[in-house]
Amino acid sequence: MKRFLHHCAVLLSLSAIFASSSSRAFDYADALSKSLLYFEAQRSGRLPYNQRVTWRDHSGLTDGLEEGVDLVGGYYDAGDHVKFGLPMAFTVTMLSWSVIEYGEEISYIGEMEHAFEAIKWGTDYFIKAHTSPNVLWAEVGDGDTDHYCWQRPEDMTTSRRAFKIDENNPGSDLAGETAAAMAAASIVFRKNNPHYSHLLLHHAQQLFEFGEKYRGKYDESVGVVKNYYASVSGYEDELLWAALWLYKATDNEDYLEYVINKANSFGGIGWAITEFSWDVKFAGLQIIASKLLQDEKHKKHSHILEQYRSKAEHYICSCLNKNNGSTNVERTPAGLLYVRQWNNMQYVSTAAFLLTIYSDFLKKSDQKISCHGGIVEHEELFDFAKSQVDYILGSNPRNMSYLVGFGPNYPKRVHHRGASIVSYRENKGFIGCTQGYDYWYSRNGPNPNVLVGAIVGGPDNQDDFDDNRANYVQTEACTYNTAPLVGIFAKLNFLNNPPLVASF
Repeated sequence: MKRFLHHCAVLLSLSAIFASSSSRAFDYADALSKSLLYFEAQRSGRLPYNQRVTWRDHSGLTDGLEEGVDLVGGYYDAGDHVKFGLPMAFTVTMLSWSVIEYGEEISYIGEMEHAFEAIKWGTDYFIKAHTSPNVLWAEVGDGDTDHYCWQRPEDMTTSRRAFKIDENNPGSDLAGETAAAMAAASIVFRKNNPHYSHLLLHHAQQLFEFGEKYRGKYDESVGVVKNYYASVSGYEDELLWAALWLYKATDNEDYLEYVINKANSFGGIGWAITEFSWDVKFAGLQIIASKLLQDEKHKKHSHILEQYRSKAEHYICSCLNKNNGSTNVERTPAGLLYVRQWNNMQYVSTAAFLLTIYSDFLKKSDQKISCHGGIVEHEELFDFAKSQVDYILGSNPRNMSYLVGFGPNYPKRVHHRGASIVSYRENKGFIGCTQGYDYWYSRNGPNPNVLVGAIVGGPDNQDDFDDNRANYVQTEACTYNTAPLVGIFAKLNFLNNPPLVASF
């Protein structure tokens, strides 16, 4: 009996701890500032004078040299040093979309310049990588050789071979996502840098035409990417996605007609998907298309747009656990969306973003959603999105912030080469390929450099998390995990700390 009472007491105390963590207020402004800092840690190339992540230094300064092109710059996607075009482009699209939707809230915290810099670091690289209308450099480095080494980016000795798509080696998915990123970014820079905005739009239009005319999956042209960022969904979603972003950027009806006319054959109104990611764009596409129904000028397309909306709401209802049967997204016991084992947090952050966007849309248009499980109002969408963000920040059974550097308890052994090895600024002595594995990778202690603002892969389907550098499924962070939350952090801060309105 004593054992039973003790067991109950432990369960009650754990419940109390989790309840208190669930109800506490988070410093969302700090979360936003830290999330933007993370992109500076992922920079490749020659770092600028105002670089704030001081444990990093210049790297990849000869990228493209073998091929006779300048491919210096861009981002490392995760804990290694390959520059993968598809996830980099999706990261920039999501950063840009965050600024488009929540620019006022980002400015309110004083972080707009850093948001601009994070986007521009990516788009400057895309301009370089798009060397002619029908040529786009898809990747620098090779995942297989890169993964044999555990080195700082400043010490890289691995292959920096570059791979491209062109007329004979098409990649409509990569061309489409890069076009979407540059079109979205052109909207971001339209007011404060109109010349640059125009340049981005020019590249975006050329890339879309290239991807549309020479169709094919990029992983069939660039075989080395298949083990890392294979295009499982094909290229149709990216072409629709690019066309829709180009329509938003130009107001040119031709792009909207493309989205309408290809809606069925490209799966835009056929696929009901329960994830939104660097590979699968359908849910994001469907949500943007749904929002077009607000405008009178789109009424002539309402029949198709309503079908886009139906699929968008299938995604929303699946996240809310209100679809019929097995089409709902799984959840952990503590309520975190759980799509798959490897880097699950990427799906959580994109879901939180789309749910918040759609909640805003429903509120503005005074509408509701009809799910199989009942009528849903905008507050329910927003509250659930917030619950996912709060879980990431520490409202979970482990009281663990999965945003590195945020709060008192966060992952200390992130699977990240640069963060896990002494800073080049402190020790410029060369650290070799296997030396890094022997001495730094295998260390039990915390990383010497904190990868502030990174969102790691996160817990398993039972809310358990092993803070172990070798546990890359859970402890590796990626740029596309953090990017969707930039705008959400800003919105949540704005709601918690609204501007004071003077009364007369």
